[in-house]
Amino acid sequence: MTRLDSLIDELEQTAARLRAGELEGEAAAEAVERCAELATQLGSGLDVQARAATAAEPPGQEKLL
Repeated sequence: MTRLDSLIDELEQTAARLRAGELEGEAAAEAVERCAELATQLGSGLDVQARAATAAEPPGQEKLL
């Protein structure tokens, strides 16, 4: 499992706990903050992967806009 997969799993589990109403007050607020942190990390990780894929394009290949 990759780091991004782990982050996705944690985000899904945390979001499910929030939707289920398992958390109240401060615990719910902390879970919301954790979801935001995970989303930020996922976005950064996906950006890195996208840049790496773009850099790895074979020479002579045109990019579609």
